[in-house]
Amino acid sequence: MPAIKIAPSILSADFARLGEEVRAIDRDGCDYVHIDVMDGHFVPNLTFGPAIIKAIRPYTEKPFDVHLMIDPAQPFLEDYAAAGADIITVHAEADTHLDRSLQVIRGLSKKAGVSLNPATPESAVAYVLDRVDLILVMSVNPGFGGQAFIEAQVEKVRRLRAMIGDRPIELEVDGGVNPETARLLVDAGANVLVAGTAVFGTDDYAQAIADLRPAA
Repeated sequence: MPAIKIAPSILSADFARLGEEVRAIDRDGCDYVHIDVMDGHFVPNLTFGPAIIKAIRPYTEKPFDVHLMIDPAQPFLEDYAAAGADIITVHAEADTHLDRSLQVIRGLSKKAGVSLNPATPESAVAYVLDRVDLILVMSVNPGFGGQAFIEAQVEKVRRLRAMIGDRPIELEVDGGVNPETARLLVDAGANVLVAGTAVFGTDDYAQAIADLRPAA
């Protein structure tokens, strides 16, 4: 299985010092910077647009892992790619033409991801496995940080890892990730862990990131 990667979610960062927060998690050992984009329509919250992503891009060379919780996503893929996204993840539930969106993302020379809400079965990605670089399992209902972990998603992660087989696809989990749930998820086959409050809610980002690497 690929090495464990930690992707702190800046949804939980101090928005008044967002660039400095990104620089801090870079310095303290993150692998990706996870950016939750919400539209107030697909999910009940509003967050970052391309202008914010472009503004914080100079603060790190780490990959920007951009999770689009927006519907529709396809008209905005080029904007997020131009703003500095390295991985662009769209939701299976929000995209009528998922295969086409994944082709567009890869055509923009970005890595393509698909996200699944808690009630969405893993079968939703069965016919796009040759188009994806990353699958993101939501272990909370998307829209807000700080929610409780939904344990049923551990089995979904296990089934997805079996579906992936030897394909070079990363398996990411977002929601309620802490040192305890991280171990369950890694044992089930996840290799990218998104953490918001588990990192930004502490006084020591380096220690918090290290604590989330249960396979280390």
